Amino acid sequence: MKLHEYQAKQVFADAGIPTPASQLASDVDGAVAAAEEIGYPVAIKAQVQVGGRGKAGGIKLVDDEDEAREAADEILGMDLKGYHVGSVLVEEAVDFTDELYVGITMDRGEGKPVAMVSTKGGVNIEEVAEEDPDAIAREHIDPSFGMHPYQARKAVYDAGVDKAVARDVSNVLMTLYELWDDRDGSDAEINPLMVTADDDVIAADAVMNIDEDALFRQPELAEMEAEAASTGDELEQKADEYGFDYVRLEGNTGIIGNGAGLVMTTLDLVDYYGGEPANFLDVGGGAKADRIANALDMVFSDDNVESVVFNIFGGITRGDEVAKGINEALEQFDEIPKPVVVRLAGTNWEEGMEILNEDLVTVEQTLEDAVQRAVEYAEEVSE
Repeated sequence: MKLHEYQAKQVFADAGIPTPASQLASDVDGAVAAAEEIGYPVAIKAQVQVGGRGKAGGIKLVDDEDEAREAADEILGMDLKGYHVGSVLVEEAVDFTDELYVGITMDRGEGKPVAMVSTKGGVNIEEVAEEDPDAIAREHIDPSFGMHPYQARKAVYDAGVDKAVARDVSNVLMTLYELWDDRDGSDAEINPLMVTADDDVIAADAVMNIDEDALFRQPELAEMEAEAASTGDELEQKADEYGFDYVRLEGNTGIIGNGAGLVMTTLDLVDYYGGEPANFLDVGGGAKADRIANALDMVFSDDNVESVVFNIFGGITRGDEVAKGINEALEQFDEIPKPVVVRLAGTNWEEGMEILNEDLVTVEQTLEDAVQRAVEYAEEVSE
């Protein structure tokens, strides 16, 4: 479960981490009223769970009412990397002199939580990790004892944080770990943690992801999930309704498979053959016809998708059930919204191939052929 920025900031602020004054707004007038109350300048920030919002036009700094109204009007309702923006966070602008990164996640290789600090905040931390790994200081934590204060200080020192704010940054890191631990977090990070001219540190962004299997222990966060679902992106709501983990990507070739490994293989092949994957959708083992139909409905609802490739390898999932689901879903349309390519293998694949209505789908015998055909279809639509 991913908290929205405004929700994560609420959790952080309640724990004592400094955050800017802010208000959530779902319409232009509400955003302008919030800006007037907070005081200019303010940042108007799209509330969608994707990175790179600023570069995509989802964050704007404004100095007066006219600019606030214009920015809110541009951001609300926009499509941001495939996500519909239904609300904005109007936030006090921070006059900063430096940007840091602090985060907590699980290092599965070590089998321990790891605290991370970097002076290269405000940019994609994954890129920093790849291009300059030494710029991120790491400190592994024994979960039996939690984070010791000396570990927080060491991580801050190793990262090269200025001494004037080192104590405050280490306190933020300690609090972030306590939140991660107490709230059953999978990831918690602040990027950037801004440093002001007065040597104050302020969380200008907030990320907190929660282990969904632990939500029964986190009733407050479960309520936040329900709130986000009721006001969030339409496709997210549909995924929640159908019980899918649907990951939106930035390409135009839709992908449906059974099993995470099989779906990842299909993603890689789409890339290999010159396409760009639009999504990750695993229907799981034993998927029946209705679940297959729901999967197609999900992918057809994604505006980024220009073609769909079905990659099913039958084990407990039967090829004939998959074929029935595909037929049932597509027969509802007077015109198929996007071309569908199907590859079946494994249990009852031959029966499935006989059932498939080839007036509605393109059938390929191999995965490679299916992916290449789907990529070609997507390219044709894009042209």
